[in-house]
Amino acid sequence: MRIWYQSYVDYAHGAGYWDMLRPHLAESAGPGTSVEIHGITPHDSYAHPLVEFRCARQMICNAIRAEREGYDAFIVGHFQDAGLYEARSAVDIPVIGLGEATMLYCCQLGQRIGIVTINPRFIPWFHHQIRRYGLEHRVTGVHAMTFEPGQILAAYGSEERSEEVRRLFEEQGRPLVAQGVEVIIPGGGIPMLLFSRFHGHRIDGAPVVNGIPIAVRMAEMAVALRRQSGLTVSRVGDFVKAPDHVIEEFLAHPKGL
Repeated sequence: MRIWYQSYVDYAHGAGYWDMLRPHLAESAGPGTSVEIHGITPHDSYAHPLVEFRCARQMICNAIRAEREGYDAFIVGHFQDAGLYEARSAVDIPVIGLGEATMLYCCQLGQRIGIVTINPRFIPWFHHQIRRYGLEHRVTGVHAMTFEPGQILAAYGSEERSEEVRRLFEEQGRPLVAQGVEVIIPGGGIPMLLFSRFHGHRIDGAPVVNGIPIAVRMAEMAVALRRQSGLTVSRVGDFVKAPDHVIEEFLAHPKGL
């Protein structure tokens, strides 16, 4: 089984992150599964919907490429899941979103879920995302630290900085737990991986969930179910498959000007 893992960071700007992510993905996958990281250039370096939109377009193109190159599944390794539904409407292989997969799995761990993101500008995006997944009564709180995506990468390779990020994260998580949240999600693959070395990580009893292994396992399960029974996404609603000529037009016209 071959899985394409789409990071929104490229190796040139996130070498420490990628070097830690590669073995983590390998450890997360089952026997016979290879997970290959691919980046986006220019990378996602600023928390804003316009950057999400730009990266989403490249991600969708890469999902089409992954299918054509024989990959069995595609993971959007970016918690905001920008372009997730559009990618599913363009390919037949399973497309798993890190944010969606993590939130859905956390519904089995507790009734009320909270997210701590890296930047306040992501809070409105997350609320839209939560409503899109129909989880507004389960994912009940979103708090934020004050990092740009590129800044938090500096914590990789620095024990002092990673502990500082953990401290700031827990400062934002504790009020959520005090309000009744039972499960805490780091709102991004970068903080998820950073905290993965803290085995059994909890904030005042609430588990802190690393969604990266969850996304990998969900991708493997989706491939296995497709092979066993032909199960795929519905093609009668949000994920209606785009005609071939529309997909080719999308690939052929990358620039707006």
